[in-house]
Amino acid sequence: MKDAMTADVAVVGGGPAGLLAALLCARAGASTALIAAPLPSDARTTALLDRSVAALRDAGLWEPLAAVAAPLRKLRVIDGGRRLVRAPEVLFDAAELNLDAFGWNVPNVALAAALREALAAEPNATLIDAAAVASRPGEDDVEIELADGRVVRAALAIAADGKRSLMREAAGLALPLTPRPQTALAFTADHERDHGGVSTEIHFEEGPFTLVPMPGGVRSSVVWVVRPAEAGDLQALSPEAFGEAATHRAGRLLGAMSPVGRVGAFPIAVGAATRLAARRTLLVGEAGHALPPIGAQGLNLGVRDAVSAADQVRRAIAAGRDVGGLPTLAGYMRDRAADVWSRTLATEGLNRTLTSAHPSLHALRGAGLAALQAIGPLRRFVMRQGIGGAA
Repeated sequence: MKDAMTADVAVVGGGPAGLLAALLCARAGASTALIAAPLPSDARTTALLDRSVAALRDAGLWEPLAAVAAPLRKLRVIDGGRRLVRAPEVLFDAAELNLDAFGWNVPNVALAAALREALAAEPNATLIDAAAVASRPGEDDVEIELADGRVVRAALAIAADGKRSLMREAAGLALPLTPRPQTALAFTADHERDHGGVSTEIHFEEGPFTLVPMPGGVRSSVVWVVRPAEAGDLQALSPEAFGEAATHRAGRLLGAMSPVGRVGAFPIAVGAATRLAARRTLLVGEAGHALPPIGAQGLNLGVRDAVSAADQVRRAIAAGRDVGGLPTLAGYMRDRAADVWSRTLATEGLNRTLTSAHPSLHALRGAGLAALQAIGPLRRFVMRQGIGGAA
């Protein structure tokens, strides 16, 4: 085995949440190693809500991203199901919160590139393009073995390596996942009508069909939740037939739709880790939680994880403490647990009201949306929570 490299913090995982955690920890004064095998190009986009945009702006990363992002000025929720009790349409307007937009839809490839570029320029950071194959948390550090035989030892490990996290398992942490009878199809589509900066969720019994604006007015990123058996049938269609199916599902809201590029399929499973920290390891992003694709909560929750992890590292350094010690782990848990668990429960609760056959749940959901449409203070409270207010 080769000589070990040492660092204060080792972040495992090269997605946006892991990259941001590594960058912010390095800027907090910790020697930081990012361990991640190169990821395939990701053609998807991410709706970054206002609080996430603020975090990127504070990190000096927002200016290059703003040029390729589309503002989400309004959010519309439509009941498209065949239920006995149908909910009213609800429109949320960022102007009610004195915001220009709830957030911005950013291409994942641009987000990852901006984060990697900033990390490469950070003197406290080292990028290691290799996969982690083993993690051994100990009393004084975490030893991480790489696929090429190298070893990294760090006082604190940040697990940002996804739902099947190697780091989480090694730390003895559990992420109980409940598979849902749903698959999310993610793709980009051109359409005839201008989206006008409005992001639309159309709720069906199978799950939501979501249109998120992209720059130019006549292109959107789409997440279409269907039954698993239907996902394969849809992916087998020609681009023209798939576009016709998507147009029909959207109720011709934006006119005829045409897919651009490939259609990805992602099985949906939901859950949150029973604990978010243990044995010198913190869970960030999907290593700690998996949410259904409703309300753009997933990566935005991961951004808040990354900010909190770096804040705990900064506090430890300022106090002269061990960055991987119990105060860091406990502080992270206190800061993140309520946000993670409440948003997981809320999004899964809404998801289940869509897929449930019980009319009483449909009536309850309809009454709730009617209240949001009619009661301004309640609507504004929900909007503030949705963009990242206190849980």
